[in-house]
Amino acid sequence: MSLVVGDDGRARCAWAAGTADYRAYHDGEWGKPVRGDRALFERLTLEAFQSGLSWLIILRKRDNFRAAFAGFDIDTVAGFTDHDVARLMNDVGIVRNRAKIEATITNARALRDWHEAEGDGVLDALVWSFAEPERARPRTMADIAAQSPQSKELSKALKKRGFVFIGPTTMHAGMQAIGVIDDHLEGCWVGN
Repeated sequence: MSLVVGDDGRARCAWAAGTADYRAYHDGEWGKPVRGDRALFERLTLEAFQSGLSWLIILRKRDNFRAAFAGFDIDTVAGFTDHDVARLMNDVGIVRNRAKIEATITNARALRDWHEAEGDGVLDALVWSFAEPERARPRTMADIAAQSPQSKELSKALKKRGFVFIGPTTMHAGMQAIGVIDDHLEGCWVGN
């Protein structure tokens, strides 16, 4: 099943029918353009934390992540120390995975250094340079890829900048979530 008609009479991507949280995320956020380095840093970080887990876990802990990571302020997170890593490892409100926590700090430092070299907006410019031209929407969930040539290239470009934990599958999910790739199914009310 690829589309589900909700009690509101609207057809939406089947994955959004599972919970009210998924439905609200699908209808209000997923696939809508996200711009700005701080907002993109947050979304790509959350995608990395989701790796190997259900997105619902991350979605329900998102406010806790924002509090734990100083609202995803890049300079603040870049300044996190071993003490902060220990604090985050004890924070039951987030996913306590040392590799993902350390990757977030590493990525904040890479982005801070990139800002110092080239100015604000560099992540935004890079990510959105991979926006695909308008294309037909996928017809079924089976038509949606886990990776794309664009996500592979974005992953490589970020790795060259010192980012970690940003493989092509994670980048593809992020690109879908922030509207760089439109994978709402044909017939889904969002975007129609």
